Amino acid sequence: MHRSLVAFVGAIFLASLSTATIPSTATAGQVVAFKGGAARGTIIVRTKERRLYLVLGNGKALRYTVGVGRAGRQWSGTSFIRGKHIRPNWSPPAAIRRDRPNLPEVIPGGSPENPMGVAALTLSGGSYAIHGTNAPQSIGGFVSYGCIRMSNQDITDLYRRVRVGTRVIVTR
Repeated sequence: MHRSLVAFVGAIFLASLSTATIPSTATAGQVVAFKGGAARGTIIVRTKERRLYLVLGNGKALRYTVGVGRAGRQWSGTSFIRGKHIRPNWSPPAAIRRDRPNLPEVIPGGSPENPMGVAALTLSGGSYAIHGTNAPQSIGGFVSYGCIRMSNQDITDLYRRVRVGTRVIVTR
């Protein structure tokens, strides 16, 4: 079953989405000490560190290594998870099409060429998402058009831990 989603995601437009299930293999982020005053369940992305933290409370968080926006593509602010999507199709937005004009109009979810990986958490108020990747070597770098990129195993783990409405704070 497919449904339509019109949302820019890290300057990425998502189209028809699959409702298939996420693969069962997942690794959890590393539990670390965390100071920051955010409420339990909040996602904090520290762009300079290239880390995403899911606040557990009691001074602890799960820490994941992520890929973030490259120079000129980074952003900061507060958002919320607007949608949770499994194996989303991807339609390159205008900014990406200018850089890579030979890309197809839509890359189906599940395709090895689809940059969204196994899942995407779309963010409110704009163009970005936290999503998986089929380029695991990019994790830990300044690599995206503004999205937060995770390994497929880590986005699978995070996807199961959060819900629509979860607060997301991105700092530089």
